[in-house]
Amino acid sequence: MRPKHSGHSKTSAERVMKDIRRATLRHFSAEDKIRIVLEGLRGDDSISELCRKEGIAQSLYYLWSKEFMEAGKRRLAGDTARAGNCGSHQPD
Repeated sequence: MRPKHSGHSKTSAERVMKDIRRATLRHFSAEDKIRIVLEGLRGDDSISELCRKEGIAQSLYYLWSKEFMEAGKRRLAGDTARAGNCGSHQPD
């Protein structure tokens, strides 16, 4: 007769795996994301090649690309709210 597993070890193992994934996640700066998206738009390599080279999933590339395009669209539509003063407007 086989011993019954309580399920505790599975939960514990899953928790350990999640902790490892979280600790090893790469965090990309805004500049890195822009560089990668622009490289994809340039079209020198396929998106799959680019993602393989950068070590990211294609779904992540497409998410960044969509966010990049949406931000550009909002900016061009006149949404000029910014975190800081760009210095182009001088008070009278």
